[in-house]
Amino acid sequence: DDTLHFEALFKSLPLIPKSTREITFTGGEPTLNFPLFLEALKRSKFHLPDTGIHILSNGRNFQDSDLARQVSEVKHNDLMFGIPLYSDDEANHDFVVQSEGAFNETIKGIMNLYKFRVPIEIRCVVHKHTYKRLPKLAEFIGRNLPFISHVNFMGLEREGFGKMNFDDLWIEPEIFINQLEEAVNHLDMIGVPVRLYNYPQCMLPISLRHRAVVSISDWKNEFRDECESCVLKPDCCGLFKSIASAKNVKVYPELLS
Repeated sequence: DDTLHFEALFKSLPLIPKSTREITFTGGEPTLNFPLFLEALKRSKFHLPDTGIHILSNGRNFQDSDLARQVSEVKHNDLMFGIPLYSDDEANHDFVVQSEGAFNETIKGIMNLYKFRVPIEIRCVVHKHTYKRLPKLAEFIGRNLPFISHVNFMGLEREGFGKMNFDDLWIEPEIFINQLEEAVNHLDMIGVPVRLYNYPQCMLPISLRHRAVVSISDWKNEFRDECESCVLKPDCCGLFKSIASAKNVKVYPELLS
């Protein structure tokens, strides 16, 4: 029950400077209480008409096309849904999110949002159970979802399921980099923009570093001692504090010196 969170949001919105570039709605799943979620969009538009709204959602509620229509009718001029899609394979995606039927509901939600011209980005966290099919996922997106704004491939954070299963999920970049590069090249070839989130520069080959975004908020990122002399530190996101102390997470600043 997110009612108290929405009430706090409604009190906060009038206090946020109108110069704010973007605010993010996240969760959990922020659309579960849909009437309050819709009210949040309307109040955000009223109090912050020039501020972008970024919504991190699994998209599954929008299998109901009427909900997608209602979002569209808010007519916000800078709205984006970030929706995770972990595989082109239904069983693989459902396993990652631990919910049978999630893949089909997510795809229906994406299609309904597109039907009502609501902008969408696709997100995929790269880990042990997603990396092998990254090229197939890119092909699936190109064939079936070419209308999306962009794709973000994301490094793993030790939160949620990732926290309790981190040692099972984490893999070094040398294991998945070929699949990641193939996926990026395929999307690039068909004109779908691609960004890489949460990857230190030294974990990526030169061919992918220009796609890496300084994506980790300053209150939850950390640089190790060996990163201090790295020439690319100003353009690097560093590590999540939640994984910075993990022994199986390596950084390679010597490759950039």
